Amino acid sequence: MPATTRFPTWGTYVFLGVGDEQDLAPARELAEAVLDEIDCTCSRFREDSDLTRVNAAPGTRVAVDPLLAAAVAVGRDAAEATGGLVDPLLGRDLVHLGYDRDFAALRERPDPGPWAAPEAPRTRDAWRRIEVDPDGTVTIPPGTALDLGATAKAWAADAVAAAVTGELGGTVVVSVGGDVRIDGEATLWPIGIGERVEDEPDEVVELDRGGLATSSTRVRRWARGGATVHHLLDPRTGRPAAEVWRTVTATGPTCLAANVASTAAIVLGTDAPGWLADHGVSARLVAADGTVVRTGAWPGPHDVPGGEVA
Repeated sequence: MPATTRFPTWGTYVFLGVGDEQDLAPARELAEAVLDEIDCTCSRFREDSDLTRVNAAPGTRVAVDPLLAAAVAVGRDAAEATGGLVDPLLGRDLVHLGYDRDFAALRERPDPGPWAAPEAPRTRDAWRRIEVDPDGTVTIPPGTALDLGATAKAWAADAVAAAVTGELGGTVVVSVGGDVRIDGEATLWPIGIGERVEDEPDEVVELDRGGLATSSTRVRRWARGGATVHHLLDPRTGRPAAEVWRTVTATGPTCLAANVASTAAIVLGTDAPGWLADHGVSARLVAADGTVVRTGAWPGPHDVPGGEVA
């Protein structure tokens, strides 16, 4: 009989479901271990993380845990796949916008005043000069800083799902802050689509495999210089992407693939539907005025009660 659980992590939540109730406890233990390890190596907000050490020494080869090396390679590959629309080197831009701490702490901080551009102009496509070497080192270009927020949660969802099915078999669904991966034996899971976890889903779809991810300009928002900004930056400008779309939800063979597509679509704005169609991505886009646009073979809405909000 299927069983589910929910627990906090990384300032968000994890929803975990398995096909056999007796697998739930060990599956949660595996999930927590994977997520803890990723956080210890890949967090921008931990002074002791390997990512923080890399950011402190741009232009220098830094020995890192293989997990961070893999995560950085994933971010670089996402940039390659999207022509730089998803960029792992937005850390400096996010800090200058005020996103220099865990989001829970950021929300409690008073407006720090007007945004100031970095002293040195940003370099387009600097991600091409990221080096991840087999000897376990990572090098980022001078004047840059890593932020893996565009890929880390989705990559973590894939990693948790792989760990659970590899150890326990069966079927699993995992959502890390709304980035969803279904793996193992094909089983239909209802997935709710919405802007915020606490809201009722706007739509519920059923998926039996693969990934689904939602990128939204309406969730991680804060005040900067009297204006409201959000965390999804346009790498071409280093500023928050224009809010053409409130949310974009995409499907893919993995959660990572889905999230790369949804993030790129937010950045692309009006060009997003065409780009998604050209790349064979099934997606649901919600415009600023609430208009819904679908691309590809987006699964139609089902009258399914409940559903994890993605």
